Amino acid sequence: MKKLNPEKLTVEFRPYVTPLAPICPRVYTLTHSDITAELFLTMGSWIAYDKVTSMRDEVVGSWRVENNCYYFSVYVYIGNFGQKETHLRDAIFRRELPLALEAIFYGDRQFLLAHPPLAQAPIWIHFDSEDPAFNKWEYWGKPLEYSF
Repeated sequence: MKKLNPEKLTVEFRPYVTPLAPICPRVYTLTHSDITAELFLTMGSWIAYDKVTSMRDEVVGSWRVENNCYYFSVYVYIGNFGQKETHLRDAIFRRELPLALEAIFYGDRQFLLAHPPLAQAPIWIHFDSEDPAFNKWEYWGKPLEYSF
């Protein structure tokens, strides 16, 4: 797994979201540059659609509540580009997700330190694809497991 280089991470807060609040809605849009290897984390009340490209290789996360318990929900678009390309996208997301999660939790570490129970919340990732073989939800640990 690649380790996060904090110097390559740019963090932006959109209106209505601060380093400490709110928990919900709090939506993370993580994008990157293939050329510079920089990561761009935008936190707001909704997805930063202006950061999403036609490649659809962003990682989107948000805090959710179910039965009075918080969890971190992540969405990645695998799509359906034919078996070979879809398999490749799935493999790339799986390889890069630990770094993406580390970037999200590092970029919002003040928030997690202010809300310690969230560091123990489960992370659920939705790999979204029209192909049933790639369309699934998976448990990926807790934010605390991705050093922040």
